[in-house]
Amino acid sequence: MGWFGESLESIRSIRFRLVISQAVSLGMIVASALIIWKGLIFVTGSESPVVVVLSGSMEPGFKRGREIPIVHRVIKIHQRQDTGEVDVLTKGDNNSGDDRALYAHGQLWLQQHHIMGRAVGFLPYVGWVTITLTEKPIIKYLLIGALGLLVITSKE
Repeated sequence: MGWFGESLESIRSIRFRLVISQAVSLGMIVASALIIWKGLIFVTGSESPVVVVLSGSMEPGFKRGREIPIVHRVIKIHQRQDTGEVDVLTKGDNNSGDDRALYAHGQLWLQQHHIMGRAVGFLPYVGWVTITLTEKPIIKYLLIGALGLLVITSKE
């Protein structure tokens, strides 16, 4: 084959290694994101360590964010006499009434197993990224495509 054939084979080998390298890099990015998410779940003890409030029901304390799970404040605590278990009633800060209309039919209180976590802080405006990506899926697909293109075309 000669010099040209060896050079062509060398280029194919380099391209194959580059593709494998890029696939491994992409896998490491995805794995890192999952590890961070699982770490947050472990540290906070909640299945939803980071949530975005999509409605205005918690204003002015928490601005607009995610529909499910509902992030509302506990306004009343009720201890059942028969079992001693504690039930709670919630309300959005910006809502006129309590959340009983949001509970299952006939349910007046939330039990402990309904509560997923407790808000310990907030980052204003950070949730707008999630809101935008949810409400405008084309932006989400463009962002994923751009990130994929960046990984494919990056050279190390």
